[in-house]
Amino acid sequence: MSTHYTPAAATPAALIQHWISDRLDSGAGERRAPVFNPATGQQAREVVLAATSDVDRAVAAARAAFPAWRDTTPQRRARILFRFKDLVERHAVDIARLITLEHGKTLPDALGEVQRGIEVIEFACGAPHLMKGQHTPAIGGGIDHWSQRHSLGVVAGITPFNFPFMVPMWMAPMALACGNSFVLKPSERDSSPSLLMAELLKEAGLPAGVFGVVQGDKEAVDALLTHPDVAAVSFVGSTPIAQYIQQTGVAHGKRVQALGGAKNHMVVMPDADLDGAADALIGAAYGSAGERCMAISVAVAVGHIADELIAKVVARAEKLKVGAGDAPETDMGPLVTAVHKAKVTGYIEAGVKEGAKLVLDGRGNLPPECNQGFFVGPTLFDHVTTDMSIWREEIFGPVLSVVRVPDFASAVDLINRHTFANGVACFTRDGATAQAFTQHIEVGMVGINVPIPVPMAWHSFGGWKASLFGDHHIYGEEGVRFYTRYKSVMQRWPGIESKGPEFTMPVNK
Repeated sequence: MSTHYTPAAATPAALIQHWISDRLDSGAGERRAPVFNPATGQQAREVVLAATSDVDRAVAAARAAFPAWRDTTPQRRARILFRFKDLVERHAVDIARLITLEHGKTLPDALGEVQRGIEVIEFACGAPHLMKGQHTPAIGGGIDHWSQRHSLGVVAGITPFNFPFMVPMWMAPMALACGNSFVLKPSERDSSPSLLMAELLKEAGLPAGVFGVVQGDKEAVDALLTHPDVAAVSFVGSTPIAQYIQQTGVAHGKRVQALGGAKNHMVVMPDADLDGAADALIGAAYGSAGERCMAISVAVAVGHIADELIAKVVARAEKLKVGAGDAPETDMGPLVTAVHKAKVTGYIEAGVKEGAKLVLDGRGNLPPECNQGFFVGPTLFDHVTTDMSIWREEIFGPVLSVVRVPDFASAVDLINRHTFANGVACFTRDGATAQAFTQHIEVGMVGINVPIPVPMAWHSFGGWKASLFGDHHIYGEEGVRFYTRYKSVMQRWPGIESKGPEFTMPVNK
């Protein structure tokens, strides 16, 4: 392995292509889509959009590579992942730069995304331990019994624009460690990082065909969901698409984990450290311009503290520097596309019409250099109620709503009535309140004085209700279970005296 290896994909190409059989592939189709620099609003690149035949070729390459990769010993698979982790660490800035150029988030935030992806690669390096079965000797009649976990075959990942490196790393390292081959369909809005992943995996020694990338849109997604050689599909995105992925994939005999949308609440109790809570809300609501599935989009102010909390949030929000993600000291970058900006500003308009009090309006008062990009500044609503669309629906932008409730029970009831149940937080100094919140809240990921409770790699990520479709959360031990299937083996060798044919259920007495 070269100590000074510089991947070609570290410099974004004018045309973003597929990666099939360890090489760039421009595809059979002629469809293309623009890729923008969100900070300038200008088209920077084009991405090819896969035809069904492109997906077929990628799956065929993965299917051909699967038997040898499945039969590679787990520790040898792990060694390749160790080398991949080393390469990702060396090229973290290259990966982050690509994320910032095409997604818009700040460079420090993009580096944080890369680090969280590395943590899952680290966990996957230890997957041989988690692949172990169980063994029981002499269960009866000279029979030994044990279990094994087997790889599935070709598996696919369909990933969102907001984390173009981290979310694929939630999937691919776990799938590869378990002996599967993997086909990635990244978002067509910021897909350059996918090719850098592929090049680094190749450099790490991954055999040709084991990892492939098909760029594209719904045609590529549908081709993966219906392909007879794809055994499982992982997805992260909005709830309507997650539900479609799960229903379509299951209808075609696939194992599916589909993580959907969110409306994450943060309860602030009267005894909370209000300065700490305000700081947490600023980072959790406006970090990455709110384009996080774990962003806090609703602050639930309990009792008398709403006015004081809002004043503290406003004072901090007004100091945030909005600008290009690679500019010095930028706190918040642009949204990903003009279409998404229009969606977010549409929700702001809806909130005003529905009667919420617009305390901070992110549609104006931005620096002149933001005029051409897809920028929306920090936005804050007060007196939001549960009949308003800005409470019910996922906005996925820098819009924070404040709901006022009289007591703790009302806060818990408010959250438990919501369709989404991805993440939630409670800020309090009281241990009994924290314990009651943890036990009674009906949400998949809970933070106590932690605004964004994203689990570490050796745990697993996932929500409840309309935030998750399927039986498995993602990465961690849940990832091993998802990317393997269980086999039970019972064995008896000749030499045991035969008792003749048996026609009743065998039992031990």
